[in-house]
Amino acid sequence: MTDNKASTLSRKTYEAELLRLQIELVKLQEWVRAEGARLVVVFEGRDAAGKGGTIQRVTQYLNPRVARIVALPKPTERERTQWYFQRYVEHLPAAGEIVLFDRSWYNRAGVERVMGFCTREEYQLFLRQCPVFERMLVEDGILLRKYWFSVSDAVQQERFQHRLEDPLRRWKLSPMDLESITRWEAYSRAKDEMMVHTDIAEAPWYVVESDDKRRARLNMMAHLLSSVPYHEVPPPVLELPERPPSTGYERPPRDLQTYVPDHTAQL
Repeated sequence: MTDNKASTLSRKTYEAELLRLQIELVKLQEWVRAEGARLVVVFEGRDAAGKGGTIQRVTQYLNPRVARIVALPKPTERERTQWYFQRYVEHLPAAGEIVLFDRSWYNRAGVERVMGFCTREEYQLFLRQCPVFERMLVEDGILLRKYWFSVSDAVQQERFQHRLEDPLRRWKLSPMDLESITRWEAYSRAKDEMMVHTDIAEAPWYVVESDDKRRARLNMMAHLLSSVPYHEVPPPVLELPERPPSTGYERPPRDLQTYVPDHTAQL
């Protein structure tokens, strides 16, 4: 790997390439919609590895009716009695849609395994069923991409500290995140075992080095674009119509409506 400190991207270079890739992502979106394709992108990795920030940049200019983010809370008591993959299946895309999973069914191979939220038998069943489940998705025509964001312990610790001190990001830090610090090696072993069983030819894992957030975002976006055989779909020809002449409409008096106070006048 290249020494990140010696080759740090300038903000100007980063922002220029980010915009270029986001333009391509819009083209990808239009191809998905025009072709009726179904694209699923799974984002996994340690806490504070940069998944959320990358997802924000990926979807920044996309149509939320086409591309949606799925970030499920912990399962309800009813969902705990379902087939494990069941609650994820209902969020899979229909034709012309993109779904980005901010964490996914791999919770069972990570936090549930390490924190003891599932039994050994449930975990082993997941490892057997997951490759079968993903092969079924791919065989049915879904484009499935899986990204693991890899962050070092030192950088994770630094990011946790920043979250603790930043009122805008404090909500991102939970007791579960702090617990992951003391279970670093347990999470490492769980990830390694997960990779052995689920890094399959039909749906391989792609590891994103994410100590440098800017590089991680650009690398992930560029790889996604390179992995899908999309092409630019010509947009429909649109012309702004001329405004018709007035027919005598008059706006009601302003004092009949309640307006938001002008907060900016006090700045």
